[in-house]
Amino acid sequence: MTSPSPNSGRRRWCARAAAVVAVLIAAAAFGRARAADLDDSYLRGSYSDDVATPAYVRWDGLVLGGTIGLTNMSTNFGNGTSSQIAFILRNSTLENEAQPSSWTTLPKIVTDSSQFGGFLGYNWQWEELVLGVDVAYNRPSSFDSKVSDSIERIVGTSDGVTHDVLLQSEASLKLLDYATVRGRAGYAFGQFLPYAMLGVAIGRFNYSTSVTVTDHETVGFVGTFGPVTNTDAKDNVIDAGFVAGLGMDVAVLPNVFLRAEWEYIYWGPVNSIKSALNTGRVGIGIRF
Repeated sequence: MTSPSPNSGRRRWCARAAAVVAVLIAAAAFGRARAADLDDSYLRGSYSDDVATPAYVRWDGLVLGGTIGLTNMSTNFGNGTSSQIAFILRNSTLENEAQPSSWTTLPKIVTDSSQFGGFLGYNWQWEELVLGVDVAYNRPSSFDSKVSDSIERIVGTSDGVTHDVLLQSEASLKLLDYATVRGRAGYAFGQFLPYAMLGVAIGRFNYSTSVTVTDHETVGFVGTFGPVTNTDAKDNVIDAGFVAGLGMDVAVLPNVFLRAEWEYIYWGPVNSIKSALNTGRVGIGIRF
């Protein structure tokens, strides 16, 4: 049995992404209102184009903040049990010629989770150009992907044997938490700072994979190999990934800003299981 349809996960993700966009729009509107409150020049009965730059549009310095977000994890279990199948069928004509270890036995699924985290960074500003670097920690509330499936094929080998091969696989992958180191480049205008980011991520995973191989062989008579089961599991596996994304900071006070961003992380394979994260998050930060 497989997990719920990926389409339902994507629909939930689209709805949550729309909520993130709505929060960003509200933040921008609040920022404009705040800026209007700070600009009281009309009360003085005069207007000048030469107005000093307000302090809150400065972005350089130390930044610290917290975030909450919504994430979906796309997990491709496809060949997650390949090495175990190859081990069970090692030195056999079946594996050498038909290669059951290369058959895709498990599907790709999408799971959703909320998350919370915090960031610490530093910005350098040259007129409108703002460059920065930050480190962040994020913890999902629950990211435990599980799947099971089977595949059966009839193949013949050069030794005249017909093989009715049944592979029954199951696997799970759980992301416990992760940290990122990101470089950011942005262009400041008024109280807004849109930016792009690139970096690396380090995450902690638990995984488990299990496969059972059964081979009914016909060669003048019927014989059976198996069922033979092989299981592999490990906790707290450290894995690295690539980070990219877009975001916007909106100043609402001289040293306080709201943040909204989209972040993508592609993880390296964990025991041949591939995964990627799409995250939309909002947060609040302080500039020192």
